[in-house]
Amino acid sequence: MADPVVDTLSAQEFRREILDRITVPDLAAIADGLQRKSSAMRDLLAGGAPPDEAALTALLRLTFTTRRKAAAILAAVGPVRLAAAITGLLDHDQDLAARFDRFAAVLAGSPAPGFDLPAELLHFTYPDRYWLWTRWIWDPETQTGSLGLVTTDETMPSLSAGLSAGMAVGGSVGDVYLSIGRATAFVNETGKAAGFTDAAPGLFGTDIFLAAVYGVYMYTVLRMRMTREFNELVPKLPDLMRRLLGIYYLEASDAHRRA
Repeated sequence: MADPVVDTLSAQEFRREILDRITVPDLAAIADGLQRKSSAMRDLLAGGAPPDEAALTALLRLTFTTRRKAAAILAAVGPVRLAAAITGLLDHDQDLAARFDRFAAVLAGSPAPGFDLPAELLHFTYPDRYWLWTRWIWDPETQTGSLGLVTTDETMPSLSAGLSAGMAVGGSVGDVYLSIGRATAFVNETGKAAGFTDAAPGLFGTDIFLAAVYGVYMYTVLRMRMTREFNELVPKLPDLMRRLLGIYYLEASDAHRRA
């Protein structure tokens, strides 16, 4: 794949639209939520031992795509097998793409197959080392996602083609994860220089920007296609971003404990 190229003009236009919909204090609160989610995951995986069933449930409920499916995933995969898969995924001594592929294979028959869960586990456990990949960031099947909205037209379709080819010969979703990371790094570096990923340090700032981009894009599509009444049911951008990033219920739980 050629070097990813950030569409800086589009990224800056999104940034202006984002700042019309969300306040700086809201962005700071979301950044804090990401830090707390990361701390919670690291605490659950501390000590090096495979996580027990209670920790596995908590980990699954911290992830947007698996929060409501935690019990079903544990029943389908089994706590022991899932714990071993997580331990293998986080083993830095092994090849990253191979680790990612093995974990995805464990999930293949579960209610949450795919790349969202392994990417979240990697990213939030080691946020300075790994990156986020969810379907709202880039869905190779539909060729949609926020990463495609802020990079050039050639960047993301090449990732989609790579995934299709890899899956056709036995699967290399892990290689695509590496390519997603490469594109994310370009967005992060360009964004830090241009000021559109500066809502939080490191890749958390890019997470926030990409979630906001997806939210703005979704509002635009809904406004064109749906009724006004339906549009009014969609969460406001700060809450939508919290849901996408998997911190909405974490913050709600914190508020409940403080009450």
